[in-house]
Amino acid sequence: MARKTTAHPGAPDRAGRDSDPAERASAAAEPKRPASRRGAVPAAAFSLTGQLLIAMPAMADPRFATSVIYICAHTDDGAMGIVVNRPLASPSFADLLQQLAVDPVPPARSIRLCQGGPVDNARGFVLHSTDWTGDGSLRVDDATALTASLDILKAIAGGGGPQLGMLALGYAGWGPGQVEQEIAQNAWLSVPADPDLLFDDQHETKWRRALAKLHIDPLLLSAQSGRA
Repeated sequence: MARKTTAHPGAPDRAGRDSDPAERASAAAEPKRPASRRGAVPAAAFSLTGQLLIAMPAMADPRFATSVIYICAHTDDGAMGIVVNRPLASPSFADLLQQLAVDPVPPARSIRLCQGGPVDNARGFVLHSTDWTGDGSLRVDDATALTASLDILKAIAGGGGPQLGMLALGYAGWGPGQVEQEIAQNAWLSVPADPDLLFDDQHETKWRRALAKLHIDPLLLSAQSGRA
């Protein structure tokens, strides 16, 4: 799904590559064997799929400072995720449905919108619970799925759809081995996801709550973190 606004197709991911979440979903279904690259961290030596990435306090990239990112796919081809603590004040869910000609407007129910990441930010993705799935849904794990079709918006607008969900505009992407390199450089920590961190609206506390799952005080961590 895409907003009827000025789009930026092919926006580079953090590795400077054009990135397509459909390719990442396909790669997640059929992971390849890691390629041997001198000096590189082996890709997919461990899988972050279904995990949260938490930005370290020393994160130098302002787009990801204090961000919490849910990883939807992580394979030898790279990684793709959704930032879950960057709410958008506009457009509203009703405005977006109107732009996309999805009825009814006003909707019978709404979900919140967030800035999912800097890549392809005119494209929409619904991160949601698995009590509803449709054709093309990427089932990340038993509890969470990602859907990029209008069918899910129609279901929600009509009062149905998944019990839990958020609509992200854009996503975060990494090339092969890149997220592993960034973790090795102390840019990120990872922690298992839970529904509250994914779907509640207490955005201002998500980063600290995610760190608290690791029993980490960010004030102490900032003095110990390496170069991001």
